[in-house]
Amino acid sequence: MTRHPSLDIVESYGTELTGKKIVLCVAGSVAAYKSIELARLLMRHGANVKCVMSNASTKLIKPDYMKWATGNNVITKLTGDMEHIDLADYKRSDLLIVYPSTANTLGKLAAGIDDTPVSTVLTVAFGSKIPIVMGLAMHRSMYENAAVRKNIAFLEKKIDFVSPNMIEGKAKAPEPEDVLHFILTKFGQSKILKGKKVLVTAGPTIEKIDPIRIITNHSTGKTGVLLASELVSAGAKVTLVYGPGITEPPKGAKIIPVQTVTDMFNEVKKQMKKKFDIVILAAAASDYIPKNQYSKKIKSTKNSLTIELKKAPKIIDHIKKLQKDVFLIGFKAETDISKKELVVRAKQKLRDSKADMIIANDIGKKYFKDTRYNELLIVDPESVVVIGRNKKERIAKLICKNIEKRI
Repeated sequence: MTRHPSLDIVESYGTELTGKKIVLCVAGSVAAYKSIELARLLMRHGANVKCVMSNASTKLIKPDYMKWATGNNVITKLTGDMEHIDLADYKRSDLLIVYPSTANTLGKLAAGIDDTPVSTVLTVAFGSKIPIVMGLAMHRSMYENAAVRKNIAFLEKKIDFVSPNMIEGKAKAPEPEDVLHFILTKFGQSKILKGKKVLVTAGPTIEKIDPIRIITNHSTGKTGVLLASELVSAGAKVTLVYGPGITEPPKGAKIIPVQTVTDMFNEVKKQMKKKFDIVILAAAASDYIPKNQYSKKIKSTKNSLTIELKKAPKIIDHIKKLQKDVFLIGFKAETDISKKELVVRAKQKLRDSKADMIIANDIGKKYFKDTRYNELLIVDPESVVVIGRNKKERIAKLICKNIEKRI
């Protein structure tokens, strides 16, 4: 059977929902057109989406739109094939989303009425305890109707609601991105990483030569921040010790800003007085720092200037001394060497630091052609995993998947 072209987008944004079977029920709200975008977002995060449409919704958007969007046949009526059982009986699907949901569909679920394909699938899913998420859409007066409020009150401890947007006198359907965020937070969390306490370092450090001049590097902090963000989405409790990078840190993490490598080292030691499960050292911390700092700006009249540097503390070498059982992940950056040599150097760092995993990459000439992309090796005592050229967002997700496998 030929693969549907729409399936090419699966996992293009992430793998949080990979393997998940999601039923998307579309009711007869004008916001039905937004269900196309929601279906595509769910697929981009790995889900297999099947759509059920009410008769009213087919007058607003054609079923062929949803078939194009999902790559799956759309159910608009129930037949002897028992579509409602196939989709919503015990463990047949992982999640059922009603988006948009009308007051009518809400009321039918609350009352156990199943006279449409959507309401019948909902009734089966409700009975088989498949998780249900509703994104309501209606006029504000309908949303505040006492009967509707009663139905919401009856269902709110049994299913999940994504709050509508109160705009222009209407309870408008939440945006597809808001529904996706809710689902990734509640259902995309990792069973392995959820609740784990993770310490991440990210960004560059800066070392002062004088009050004006500094030594630093090209790091934007993006890879470490993306890793922290993925871990937050997975349900981990993340502390991010962050040098002066230019990438916005994730809102769900505890952020501790630092400037110098000494600041970073001291903060890591302070934080590790508490117990952590995982430590990820993704920061591009300085290897050498000025031996002496000038208290005043160095005059620019000199023809030459010698600045003596001294070795900076190597943070990774101290982690296992602070907590010997922590799962330690380090980064190893090299420039313009062969993959074979990169593996050799990564394994040496693995041994020297007693790390559990080293993520190695080449940041030479090829890397700086487009720093949105990277390719790297994941090295542990038993294996070497090659991650080919990908955007950093994708790489962060793949690193997290490899951490899951190893812890």
